[in-house]
Amino acid sequence: MSITAERRATLITEYATKPGDTGSPEVQVALMSERISNLTEHLKTHAKDFHSRRGLLVLVGQRRGLLDYLKRKDNGRYATLIQRLGLRR
Repeated sequence: MSITAERRATLITEYATKPGDTGSPEVQVALMSERISNLTEHLKTHAKDFHSRRGLLVLVGQRRGLLDYLKRKDNGRYATLIQRLGLRR
């Protein structure tokens, strides 16, 4: 259910804006999107796991907040990020 260290490292290098970047909104949203997809798959088989469902909803809200921030600050970066991640909006 959690992200492996290798997958985390590949996501960070793929979405980093500069070398050594781990805290930019792009990287954070990419990591959250990976966790959201993992939780979504988990909930497909464990439909009554309401603790994980609440965690998923919190994670979606955090991602939405970061995406709103990025849209406010730089609309171009926002557009490329949601296109790269394949998110709706």
